[in-house]
Amino acid sequence: MKYEFKDGLEFAKELDKLDKLHNTRDRFYLNEGEIYMDGNSLGLSSKDAEESLLNIFNVWRTEGIKIWGVEDGRYFNFSKNLAEKLKNLINADANEIIVMGSTTSNIHQGLATFYKPTKERYKIIVDELNFPTDIYAVKSMLNLKGYKIEDALIEIKSRDGRTICEEDIMSKMADDVVLILLPSVLYRSAQLLDMELITSEAHKHGIVVGWDLCHSIGSVPHDFKKIDPDFAVWCSYKYLNAGPGATAGMYINRKHFNKSTGLRGWFGSKDESQFLMSHDFDQDKDANGWLLGTHNMFSMAPLDGVLNIFNEVGMESIRTKSLHITAYLMYLIDNKLSKYGYSIGNPREDHRRGGHVCLEHDEAYRISLALRDNNVIPDYREPNVIRLAPIALYTSYEEVYNLVEILERIVKDKEFENYSLKRVTVL
Repeated sequence: MKYEFKDGLEFAKELDKLDKLHNTRDRFYLNEGEIYMDGNSLGLSSKDAEESLLNIFNVWRTEGIKIWGVEDGRYFNFSKNLAEKLKNLINADANEIIVMGSTTSNIHQGLATFYKPTKERYKIIVDELNFPTDIYAVKSMLNLKGYKIEDALIEIKSRDGRTICEEDIMSKMADDVVLILLPSVLYRSAQLLDMELITSEAHKHGIVVGWDLCHSIGSVPHDFKKIDPDFAVWCSYKYLNAGPGATAGMYINRKHFNKSTGLRGWFGSKDESQFLMSHDFDQDKDANGWLLGTHNMFSMAPLDGVLNIFNEVGMESIRTKSLHITAYLMYLIDNKLSKYGYSIGNPREDHRRGGHVCLEHDEAYRISLALRDNNVIPDYREPNVIRLAPIALYTSYEEVYNLVEILERIVKDKEFENYSLKRVTVL
């Protein structure tokens, strides 16, 4: 889509007046004078999340063990209740969704279930730009199955160091490949892969497809009825704003409900047999059969609250603003910052990018440190990327404009030279 923007603070303020989501800012805790651009890594706290967390604490405080039976078993079936709220974000049925564990543990669950190697078909396709935890999980599964990484892992190479070409992925789909695990959005470059195309082509070759939605869910609407993946995983603390380390999620396509889950736990049992305490696993008939242990209630409660906002606003509205405000940021970078050595490392086209902008500069690390001392919270990724995420639910256009003004001053006045090149642990 072609966007029409202008320079100047007044234009930014006018965009805020026209923004249909501007008032959702009031439902989040924003620090006065701070520009928060790191929602792609850890989303901000909402008042809805806070209320939900405090409520469940009060239920536990007053009910004790009876918490599992109050409100018609709402908390015993907490994953099912959250699935009802999550289904619209990926256009799936609620009984195809579970809320549990972490992204990494859920990847292991998916691999344990769907990686069934044979003598002829045993290879897994990944990409070289994926987040490390996905690759660690895949390599550990190959090790557990007795395969050498160099023999069984196909790693799709990037042509430019930023993006992955869909054609390169599809060119490696062969009869010796059993499974593909890819990110929906690449964390460093914000590239949005053509999930439907890749999944469809893989299925023609009989290959199982799993997607990691960590950098897209809550920012990009997905249509799993069309994409038809075999499984997917995601975290809840980025665009979903459910809190640090919040419980993750998993999708199991209903066509696989008859499969035996790879890793078994007692919450994967049918409700009617769970408390019979049999050592014979009686797997639930839908995605709930992939559940493991008792729900992490305090980790799930904030997600319960904040999902009310997502369902009230709708993913299409969120995506519309996300694309518009990131396009505005890119416009300002092009027109105000390019002469200072800044450039954009993410795809420009709406259909090829997620919810954050990848700002590149030779001094990106020290600039990111200077930003924090200017009350701007970005994050940095090696070797030269400052990730900036204007979040549709709580970032204003005025904040984006002020951010660019600060970025300009940091380089123009050489503020970054006051900082060391020595890396710190978290940034």
